[in-house]
Amino acid sequence: MDTITLKNIRIFANHGCLTEEEKIGSDYLVNVSVTADLSKAAQTDALADTVDYVQLQKIVREQMAIRSKLLEQVGQRIIDQILKEIAMVDTVKVRVSKINPPIGGDVGEVSVTMFSRR
Repeated sequence: MDTITLKNIRIFANHGCLTEEEKIGSDYLVNVSVTADLSKAAQTDALADTVDYVQLQKIVREQMAIRSKLLEQVGQRIIDQILKEIAMVDTVKVRVSKINPPIGGDVGEVSVTMFSRR
């Protein structure tokens, strides 16, 4: 299988269990990797024969805009939407990271990584 990866999609969102997180918001980084057979695209040089990374980024932005308490729910929504919209994708790996989480310590980020296959 071939892989397409989008690394460090920076998004501001309002996820979290705390009321303050909903009001103030936070910066997030999202990484997405998908596998698919890209051999046809390598031959044809046609966008229609590959996974459009613009569409991947659009899905991430749309799902990150929907507030959730848990990063796990956000990650699963991203996975589900990619598998729903892009038929040629076989597997999806998503990492959602909250930058400077409010957890009472000097922590650069907290991340949830999720994986699913068709």
